[in-house]
Amino acid sequence: MTQLNGGQPFVICISGPTAAGKTQLAMDLFERLNGRIISVDSALIYKQMDIGTAKPSAAELARYPHALVDILDPAQSYSAADFRHAALDLIEQAIAQQQVPILVGGTMLYYRTLLGGMSNLPTADAAVREALQAEAEQHGWLALHQRLASFDPQSAARIHPNDPQRLLRALEVYTLSGRSMTELTESQEPGLQWPSYQFAVAPADRKVLHQRIELRFDDMLQQGFIAEVEKLRARGDLHLDLPSMRCVGYRQVWQYLDGDISADDMRAKGIAATRQLAKRQLTWLRSWPDLHWLDPTQVNLADEAWSTLRDKFATRPQMWLKKP
Repeated sequence: MTQLNGGQPFVICISGPTAAGKTQLAMDLFERLNGRIISVDSALIYKQMDIGTAKPSAAELARYPHALVDILDPAQSYSAADFRHAALDLIEQAIAQQQVPILVGGTMLYYRTLLGGMSNLPTADAAVREALQAEAEQHGWLALHQRLASFDPQSAARIHPNDPQRLLRALEVYTLSGRSMTELTESQEPGLQWPSYQFAVAPADRKVLHQRIELRFDDMLQQGFIAEVEKLRARGDLHLDLPSMRCVGYRQVWQYLDGDISADDMRAKGIAATRQLAKRQLTWLRSWPDLHWLDPTQVNLADEAWSTLRDKFATRPQMWLKKP
């Protein structure tokens, strides 16, 4: 585990699977620290998507401001590179103001690019993507995959022809830069320059997590999740291939509104998709070093995290502790 000297700048990272209790821990630490919460969530960036993303309430956001929440329209795209640049700026601002950056969220790709660095890939370009999408509709995804193989066989070997999101990204990178994704990933930007203390929040018992996921999905439905998606669908400019509409739950509710699946199937598929997301998140986390695991069923998350962090403030506590 990275050792942090009291009074020196550092970053707190709170990750974990969906529905585990990450957000509440971040807010509890905010109460005790002179901190700044930065969201690490690819769904919370979108406006008008509150219920299905389990976004903190307006009252909670007023009391515990979260950076990188409600920053984009659902029709827009946001890459891991976009997140990295924005998060680094916010972390620098917080440290300059003697605040502790408290990063919280479950988008593991965002964490990986921030903590471990990333290749110098160009950001997403809507016009290029639209042109590639139109070409795919005319000639088929297999034709685009064959083109990718002609200049980037390594990426083509990794990306299945039926994986349009990754295929589009690889072709987009080449179109924008003139260099293949494989070539660009060889030049890596450095990781986070400040030491980080990393917590992972997750029940040790997988059944408990599955129960939490099911209860939260049902709660979302009771809060008006279907009406939220119906309003987004009625805009006319959104579709299921957009990153925003690929967020867990939104696709299933959209399909229900289209009449493609029943209400029972929508619920079952939404819960199953959320469980698959949690499984992927846990797989990522188990491969990461230096994680301090917190089980919300065994400990008080805030007290356990605080006891772990207290000695980090020993030298100059007035710099980091919340002022009365």
